[in-house]
Amino acid sequence: MEEPLQQGQFFLIDKPYGWTSFDVVSKMKGFIKHQMGIPKIKIGHAGTLDPLATGLLIVCTGKQTRQIEQFQALEKEYTGTFYLGMTTPSYDLEKEPDTIFPTDHLSRELMEEAALKLSGDQMQLPPVFSAVKVGGKRLYEYARKQKDVTLTPRPVKISVFELGRLEMPELDFRVICSKGTYIRALARDFGQACGSGAYLLKLCRTRIGPYSLNEALSIAQWSALMEGKMQNL
Repeated sequence: MEEPLQQGQFFLIDKPYGWTSFDVVSKMKGFIKHQMGIPKIKIGHAGTLDPLATGLLIVCTGKQTRQIEQFQALEKEYTGTFYLGMTTPSYDLEKEPDTIFPTDHLSRELMEEAALKLSGDQMQLPPVFSAVKVGGKRLYEYARKQKDVTLTPRPVKISVFELGRLEMPELDFRVICSKGTYIRALARDFGQACGSGAYLLKLCRTRIGPYSLNEALSIAQWSALMEGKMQNL
């Protein structure tokens, strides 16, 4: 198995809740090293998922890591849930809610108008708690030290922004978007567009370009696949 992995392969992995994208890579690298006896191998992921998000993560090995930027550039699809009427500093459940907003005025029609307003080409401010670099440091490094930093909007494209189940204060959605789009920031912007507040309650990445979550393996399934290939050598 060393030769195919070193030459380059990519795997579609279903990232579990609570894991960082690096946790997935570390787990797979450890398996390759300790279970498969391959001490050195390049391995990396294409497109970070937050720890509280689940879904499709593309992991590349060997020479395939050279294609990571190409994978990252592909269109992404997400499903999830907004929590309406509150905000958090991180725009998701990583931080506790800090502000409450009115929701009595919210209607389905108003929310549909907000989704339409946020569709298409947009200039989006990244979350303060994110890996975007400013002055050589990640934004979350400034945020954790409670240091102010000037954020610069970045161009993104929201190709599809569909609203689903509405059971206040929860609203389901489906989004298809470009590289660099933060769905947590979209939650913030959606709340503001509705004259209220919102944060990201749940998020799952269901597609990256032509690759679907339905094709992805859990870490346990991937490990079993690798063990099976070793036994067949």
